[in-house]
Amino acid sequence: MKTLFRENLGEALVGLFVVIFAIWFVWFAWARTGGGDRPGAIHVTALFPNSTGVNVGSDVRVAGMKIGTVTQQELDPQSFQVKITLALDPAVKLPADSSAAITSEGFLGATFISLLPGGDPAPLKDGDTIADTQGAMDLMSMVGQFINKSGSSSTDAKPAEKKAP
Repeated sequence: MKTLFRENLGEALVGLFVVIFAIWFVWFAWARTGGGDRPGAIHVTALFPNSTGVNVGSDVRVAGMKIGTVTQQELDPQSFQVKITLALDPAVKLPADSSAAITSEGFLGATFISLLPGGDPAPLKDGDTIADTQGAMDLMSMVGQFINKSGSSSTDAKPAEKKAP
């Protein structure tokens, strides 16, 4: 038995490394997708008219720095808006009148929720709702509007004026 173990020591170590890597990957995926909140995270909700691009696990940022994640997303039956639950770092004391907007890193970048701190001296508490929100911009509809409004149709075109000599 000892000879068998000595002959296959390299294979056993590689197998152990694979198992440890798999455990780390599962833990990383769980934390990244919102499954694992920070201990003592502040959970607040926000209602958005459009949440295109935001999913459970999306970043919540202030001034470009990640301070939390999206942990839940559901349709509010009364307002038909998207109710998003955010888990925020308890060390960051955001004012209670902060606003939230869905934005992206660039043309092809990741979508995240950007929080803009307000001026209220009282901080956001667990269970609060962010009232001032701005939904995601629909890029395809903006491009379609630009294309449709940039050209003139034959019914809107005015006849060319002739100048007298």
